[in-house]
Amino acid sequence: MATFTVEGKVREERGKNAARRTRLTGLVPAVLYGGRGNSVALSVNAKQVAKILRSESGHNTIFTVQVTGGKEERAMLKDWQVDPVSNNLLHVDLLRIAMDVRMRVRVPVHTFGEAQGVKLQGGIFEMVTREVEIECLPGDIPEEFRIDISALTIGKQLRASDLPVDPQKVKLITDPERVLAHVVTLKKEEEPAAEAAVATETAPAEPEVIKKGKKEEEGGAEAGAAEAAPKAAEKKGKEK
Repeated sequence: MATFTVEGKVREERGKNAARRTRLTGLVPAVLYGGRGNSVALSVNAKQVAKILRSESGHNTIFTVQVTGGKEERAMLKDWQVDPVSNNLLHVDLLRIAMDVRMRVRVPVHTFGEAQGVKLQGGIFEMVTREVEIECLPGDIPEEFRIDISALTIGKQLRASDLPVDPQKVKLITDPERVLAHVVTLKKEEEPAAEAAVATETAPAEPEVIKKGKKEEEGGAEAGAAEAAPKAAEKKGKEK
């Protein structure tokens, strides 16, 4: 595993303007706290911190903080802020680490292989949980958990309890029944032709009622005309 060192110095000035000036020099405001020591405001090398975040172990990396005029201390990245536009670091929280004290961390879960449910059954592989929480000594923190999904078929799931955890060194904090990944069936969309057929069957109902009413009206009008014709003829005869 690669070793990292972050150089820094004690920050004398505070506030937004001071922080802005610090960033212009290639440093980033930071705070070192935890353990048996007091909280210390620092300015640390931004490139060195960014290199740690890009490493394989990422934020779980244990590194040395070398403060000018002070002692070296072991630490981890507890939190950090990044500018959403420039993607530059704005602030970093550093947590002191005691190598003989167990701690809780979150470790990423990665899969490898091709699931049988995808290859042979036409299913879809879904990653549900991408990291789990564990408790262990700092020196036993794994960079990642890798798990083979080759035997995964449709309807089968991989759970946190399936991870290759050494119970002698690592305690799984995440619920063992938590689903990490599974293979599901592809949902079939309803065919447009079927929908069109249903619409065709139901649509004519109202026009038929209207047409029927129209015929009844026309029939009533014809009957009325037939009754009126004899009366008109009778009236005409009387006049003569």
